[in-house]
Amino acid sequence: MKFGVPLGLVHPAAWRDVAVAADRLGFDSVWLPEHLVFGTDLSTAAYPGSGAPGIRPQTPLFDAPAYLCALAAVTEHVRLGTAVYLYALRHPFAAARAFATLDQVSGGRAVVGVGAGWYEGEWRAAGVDFATRGRRLDEAIAVSRRLWTEPTVEHHGEFFDFPEVAFEPKPVQRPLPVNAGGESRAALRRAATLCDGWISMPQTLRGVRPKLDLLRELRAAAGRADAPFEITVHAAELSGPDEIRHWERLGVDRLIVRPWSRTRDAVPALIDFADRYGVRHAA
Repeated sequence: MKFGVPLGLVHPAAWRDVAVAADRLGFDSVWLPEHLVFGTDLSTAAYPGSGAPGIRPQTPLFDAPAYLCALAAVTEHVRLGTAVYLYALRHPFAAARAFATLDQVSGGRAVVGVGAGWYEGEWRAAGVDFATRGRRLDEAIAVSRRLWTEPTVEHHGEFFDFPEVAFEPKPVQRPLPVNAGGESRAALRRAATLCDGWISMPQTLRGVRPKLDLLRELRAAAGRADAPFEITVHAAELSGPDEIRHWERLGVDRLIVRPWSRTRDAVPALIDFADRYGVRHAA
């Protein structure tokens, strides 16, 4: 089992220290969430399933790929991922460039975690149609795949249209992994048919099982049952090291864990977790 660390669940002032500790201890990856902008009108900010606002407009927001580039400079091993990046809020040129740069700067450690998003106010503020966000994301992924691999690209689609262009440098990784986040059927379809993996919301063993079953069905229907595919689950909680084998039996490749409750405890908690769960660098 690989273990990831959610940097978004500690204060930004601690991101560097937590990332460096995760790298030194043998954690597989660190992950940043992402939003482009928050509006002050909370009428469209109810988090799905809760009814309560899912944002605070005064929350500091950072450009995730740019910040991960800074973390790449002080780490050597950890993969650097977004969970998740609102890819379709940008033109594919901008988004693909950001992650190609991260992959180059990090020596091939980028993971492109993408999502369609839930917060309508952000899309309104950016002047992008919220209702078409899923289709925009699917097209943006397809365009980016071509930019990252083909010598020149011309595209005429529903949302993006451009003449032949060159896009250099290419990412170090071939392919640069794109993982889809979200738990709706549309999100699972996107992961199964267009992406290299899936990233869950916080989940339990029981709760994630039907999601994984549906993923397998969708991948089989798409003829991708045997294609490489990485499953990343945010673990809501872990009862202890013995639980890990149950996640592995479900086919989970990586657990994103938060063994702390306060930012000041994050690094000591990672040290303790690494010792208890046998975290180490991959051979």
